[in-house]
Amino acid sequence: MTARDREADGIDGIDEALALVGGYTGSTRGAARGGAPHRGGGTDGDHGPGRDEGTDQERGEHGAASGAPAVTPGAAPGAASASAAAAGPARAAAPGSRAASDRHRAEPWEAARAIAVRSGRSARGASSAPAHRVPLDLALGGALAEPLTALTDLPSFDTSAMDGWAVAGPGPWTVRSAHGASERSTSDGPVKDHGILAGQGEAAPLPDGAAVRIATGARIPPEATAVVRSEDARIDSGGHLHAEREVVPGQDIRPRGQECRSGDRLLPAGSLVTPAVLGLAAAAGYDELLTVPRPRVEILVLGDELLIEGLPHDGLIRDALGPMLAPWLRSLGAEVLATRRIGDDADALCQAITGSDADLVITTGGTAGGPVDHVHPVLRKTGAELLVDGVAVRPGHPMLLARLASGHHLVGLPGNPLAAVSGLLTLAEPLLRSLAGRAPRTPYRAPLRDPVQGHPYDTRLVPVVHRDEGLVPLHFNGPAMLRGIAAADGLVVVPPGGAPTGQELEVLDLPWTAGADGGCFT
Repeated sequence: MTARDREADGIDGIDEALALVGGYTGSTRGAARGGAPHRGGGTDGDHGPGRDEGTDQERGEHGAASGAPAVTPGAAPGAASASAAAAGPARAAAPGSRAASDRHRAEPWEAARAIAVRSGRSARGASSAPAHRVPLDLALGGALAEPLTALTDLPSFDTSAMDGWAVAGPGPWTVRSAHGASERSTSDGPVKDHGILAGQGEAAPLPDGAAVRIATGARIPPEATAVVRSEDARIDSGGHLHAEREVVPGQDIRPRGQECRSGDRLLPAGSLVTPAVLGLAAAAGYDELLTVPRPRVEILVLGDELLIEGLPHDGLIRDALGPMLAPWLRSLGAEVLATRRIGDDADALCQAITGSDADLVITTGGTAGGPVDHVHPVLRKTGAELLVDGVAVRPGHPMLLARLASGHHLVGLPGNPLAAVSGLLTLAEPLLRSLAGRAPRTPYRAPLRDPVQGHPYDTRLVPVVHRDEGLVPLHFNGPAMLRGIAAADGLVVVPPGGAPTGQELEVLDLPWTAGADGGCFT
């Protein structure tokens, strides 16, 4: 933790006492002991798991994220919240304080996401990488560069929806072979033929009062009026077919063009190419799809204190973001070129940023202002333009978005793991969707089952699970924690001041729980 981070603890930590949840106390001692935060997250004002991490939060993974702030053992009930309420506003409003300056500079959460969307669209418009046609088997995970338009009627002819008998007019019906003759009979009953099978050409017209065997997917013969399912039919000794159930015209026939007509728009441009889209495209007559190239991303993991294997020891901690970010970004539709570990080397960071040909560079940690937090100085040195420098969201405040001199982008994530997830969802995801030619995700809201406390003046992102009775906020939601997000379906967007039971809030689904619109399948 840098000196700037410790200063932030003293200023922002008091305000944070007004927004504590699920036993999270904002204790820096707790973060060092249990959360393994990276540097660059301290200015978040969310300082990791607190002393209650081993008490209230161990009682269950799913619980109300709205508990009261923890108090020091032996203190009078309410002392912590009373002192925080008394001290927080005064200190937060101190003229010229770093916390007040950061809050003034930080973009509101919605505004930051809008900036990311606009910047991605602008970059895509100026990109030299045009849309390209690729075979269906290589299109998975891309985005359609043009609407998917049906090249044929679906189905392209009347087909049987079931195995059974194609019949014409009312029954009983005389059974015929697929070639038009009456079906032969013996003393043991009629001799069965295979009838009309899928893949055969047009059969002979079916006279009124006649029936012919037909397979699922086979072409309906001209003049047929219905299909009688095999299990609903019987043949008498005279070779006549009888229906065991009422037969209505059009029964079990898929008429030509039932799904679409040639020229119909099936999907808009920008749709993610999922396995189902590949199937639809093939059915509609496509061999290739015009897609927008997947955005290329390079990940730079910063911090000399990070281990890539083994147990934490001697002040060293495991790198939780390196293993997490690449698959997460792929699930957002990105092509991850590499994950590189840079450490705390400003020159190496500068060379990695200026030498990258990725559409998006993502850094982890180093977004604060301490002696080894090099992201801001390197961006200034390389002539980058800061588009977002801090977001009024907890966790994740010290995130940033920059346009590099190359025209490509950089998203600086905080070092704390859940704060980094917040940065991914706030800046990286909307940017990547725009770079890929995809529309912003359609927001949706759901009611809370349990109340959730908010930050006094910032948006909060809290892990939740969906239940029949509403959204359930999860414990272990401090910025250095991943236990809550690992069990979550998404994050709920909590406005300043919090929200009571029953209030509907926006939900950010995680890519692997969001269905076709949210995730890539590569």
